[in-house]
Amino acid sequence: MSDLAIRAHGLGKKYQLGALGAQHNSLRDAMKSMLGGFGRKSKAESGEFWALRNASFEIRRGENVGIIGLNGAGKSTLLKVLSQIVTPTEGTAEITGRLGALLEVGTGFHRELTGRENVYLYGSILGMSRVEVEKKFDQIVDFAEISKFIDTPVKRYSSGMYVRLAFAVAAHLDPDILLLDEVLAVGDFSFQKKCMDFARSLEEKGSTILFVSHNMYAIKTMCPRVIYLRKGEVVFDGPTEEGLKLYEGDSQLAPAPWFKSGAKNPPLVFTEISLRNERGEDTRLFDHGERMIIKLRYRTNRPIQRPLFGVGMNRSDDVHCCTFTSIDDELEIPMVDGEGELEITTPPIKLIADLYTATIYVREHGYGPLEAAQIGGTFHVRHPVFASPAAYGIFHEGAQWRHQATERKADVA
Repeated sequence: MSDLAIRAHGLGKKYQLGALGAQHNSLRDAMKSMLGGFGRKSKAESGEFWALRNASFEIRRGENVGIIGLNGAGKSTLLKVLSQIVTPTEGTAEITGRLGALLEVGTGFHRELTGRENVYLYGSILGMSRVEVEKKFDQIVDFAEISKFIDTPVKRYSSGMYVRLAFAVAAHLDPDILLLDEVLAVGDFSFQKKCMDFARSLEEKGSTILFVSHNMYAIKTMCPRVIYLRKGEVVFDGPTEEGLKLYEGDSQLAPAPWFKSGAKNPPLVFTEISLRNERGEDTRLFDHGERMIIKLRYRTNRPIQRPLFGVGMNRSDDVHCCTFTSIDDELEIPMVDGEGELEITTPPIKLIADLYTATIYVREHGYGPLEAAQIGGTFHVRHPVFASPAAYGIFHEGAQWRHQATERKADVA
């Protein structure tokens, strides 16, 4: 067997924008286009959009490779091409070995069927025989932790139950190559850890894993190598630490990956951020117990009434640590319109030593709709002792202790 699991050469995927010359990847797309022709004509301009362009790389058997990039970089398109769900417009991809893919929540499931029936359905889609599914059925259900609901139609499942069952089936395929696209974003922390441990066991068996995630801690933990996509093109392929530095630089002021907005022009855009220490120096390294001064500049596209500005801080493993908001900290702003500047001075930062990401956002009418959310940037907290999440959790601040020895009573004869 070849030492290469995946060889991609010049992969590209082009889509048509607008109604003219639309390309259909499914019967549903074609029917939607036909039905649309009976109504009012679309005013959308036609044109070409390359979701992926000139992607070339080789991945050896047993490698764990992270696929990273901002929203719209082409990560999911790449995995769909490699899994043969989508046909490339140009280039070739050679896959050597049994392929398992978990690309979207519930992919391969039929909503009207029960969990039990969907295990067999999805298993057959992934290439497992009925005998093989029967042999592994109990292991799959135990891993997914949904034994009580296995005979319930999956349309009644939560998104977390969906992804647990789908991951369990895909993982128990015993694939030579496993493609994972943001699947751990839905499960709870304990299930995420379970999946990570299982992925490591597949790695020990010699499986190849391609992992798309916005969780850089998971990428750093699982993958010694990353492929970094920017606007559909591979701009870096190499050691994870170097790739993450590029990602962190590009992600500053980019939309937060969890924020979905249908508006072309968001009501407010943060245009500048600086993180400074108490001496006023721009820095990304803070000592435990040091205050942080955050300066923000923004521009509005319409007036925003009674805005709530917020800064959230997440640890590298995506654990949310704390949030500061203007209203909770007693700054009332009646309205913002045009450009403006905010300055936030935090209390002493008592987070344990680690890498953190600051997210900046704004709501309207106090705690009303979320109108904008962007990645403010990353920073490190430094301390020689308080550096273990297992021992200290999220933060550490000294407590007052008192001890009093009690005299031991003499034995009575």
